[in-house]
Amino acid sequence: MNAARTLAMVVLAAVAAGIAQNSAAQSEPSSQLPTFTDVTQQAGIDFRHNCGDSKMDNIVEGTGAGAMFFDFDGDGWLDIYLVNGRWHPDFSDNRGRNLRGKLANKLYRNNHDGTFADVTQKAGVAGRSYACGASAADIDNDGDLDLYVLCYGPNELYRNNGNGTFTDISQESGLADPRWSLQAVWFDYDHDGDADVYVVNYLEYDKGAFRAFYAPTGYPGPLSYHGQPDALYLNDGSGKFTEATEKAKLLNPEGRGMGATMADFDNDGRLDIYVANDAMANDFYRDKGDGTYEEEALLRGAAFGEAGQGVSSMGPTFGDVDRDGRLDLYIPDMDYGCLLMNRGDFFEDKTTPAGLAVVCGQYVGWGGILFDYDNDGNLDLFVANGDAHKEFPDEAVLCRNDGKGNFVDVARLSGDFFHKEYLARGATWGDFDNDGDLDLLVACLNDGPRLLRNDGGNRNHWLTVEAKLPNGKTDALGARITVTANGMKQIQDLIPVRGFLSQGDPRVSFGLGQAATVDEVEIRWPNGRTTKMTQVPANQFLRVVQPAE
Repeated sequence: MNAARTLAMVVLAAVAAGIAQNSAAQSEPSSQLPTFTDVTQQAGIDFRHNCGDSKMDNIVEGTGAGAMFFDFDGDGWLDIYLVNGRWHPDFSDNRGRNLRGKLANKLYRNNHDGTFADVTQKAGVAGRSYACGASAADIDNDGDLDLYVLCYGPNELYRNNGNGTFTDISQESGLADPRWSLQAVWFDYDHDGDADVYVVNYLEYDKGAFRAFYAPTGYPGPLSYHGQPDALYLNDGSGKFTEATEKAKLLNPEGRGMGATMADFDNDGRLDIYVANDAMANDFYRDKGDGTYEEEALLRGAAFGEAGQGVSSMGPTFGDVDRDGRLDLYIPDMDYGCLLMNRGDFFEDKTTPAGLAVVCGQYVGWGGILFDYDNDGNLDLFVANGDAHKEFPDEAVLCRNDGKGNFVDVARLSGDFFHKEYLARGATWGDFDNDGDLDLLVACLNDGPRLLRNDGGNRNHWLTVEAKLPNGKTDALGARITVTANGMKQIQDLIPVRGFLSQGDPRVSFGLGQAATVDEVEIRWPNGRTTKMTQVPANQFLRVVQPAE
């Protein structure tokens, strides 16, 4: 245990006795905090990630991989997709050639009993290229989720056939982007009822040509390479896409995108785009409402880290941390991470005052998740950590939101997983056992993932909203869901692509504390119209379908 963790534990010891009392004053939950149980092995998840080489020794291999929860067969239970590396002549050592043809992505189908079955071969989604991330959306509005794999080299798009199999349509779709892509966020950019996509591209690797770097760091960092522009692709409704990046004024030729997400950050009914870039300013693209965006990160205080430093930002996530009706941002990085509180026209960095700097500053943060793990109505924070240039593992961070603007380190109280170290990268959330609390899935570099079951988070009341387009099956991407219960108002936007290289549960979960009934559920659909329901019983999965126009 290092000094910073020791300091954090001293702080924790001083406040741990008061956690239950403070929580009870806010929402009267059980005095016992939930814990996370590593159920990877018993769940039948036998995947092991490999960077495609015998040793991690360049920036491609060190970037790692993400993970995804998605319901590919539409049975109401979350399945898992995990991406893998490959041996590649651009960056792999000759000693790793024995791995050629032996590495594959994996699809696991949920058996509804806490276990999963490997259905990769039957589904046809093992992949061909060196994969970093994945996301899923219904690109043809047929009611099932299609799969997009982000790769070093051409990306891969698989159309869901609705019978447990997929068809590779990468080339004919127009989405076989040849650049090094890390993440893809799905949304309806042009409001025509189908899913468009914003693809995050990282940098232009030089096949190891640049060697003027400080040897103990392991390999050159991102500033040694040219960045690559991200890309916006428009869907014609049939699953064919054309690029519209410049038309939308989203072009950043030298962006080194590590991740992106989007939400209605300024509460104007339109989705804005936030891009986390590596070792340079981040981008905040405000939707102007005319099909174009304006970059305002510096103006809004969202471009750099605390005190204005340029940090190595990883995967951004969002949520209303202080329940003021505005969505805030958290971005892990190689320093302290950034908690950016949305004040309307600008963001205020509250990383240090909120207590996160002392906890997160000792680690290299990658996959961050804002989620209400104890269902008390306050968003808590999980961060997956691991060294960037060496295969040195780190502990994960779990900080509980006390409802007063402070985050308390509860990792050591939250299960055996938090007592061990991992070389983690992407992380995501989802209720894989449908018991009303949010579980975690963590991707680890050159190691197996960790499926963490939340035990005890459902002691408080909860509501999970499934917002669907008029066909009753397709997720209403971009919908704003507002839940009011027991005097507490919570908002969330239905954008499951958040964090580093990952995608989470598209079913939107709300912790309700002791409220057994929700006073009002309001859904603002992507077309701007609203649906309201009152006196909704808690502890259920509530499916709401957008009325046909």
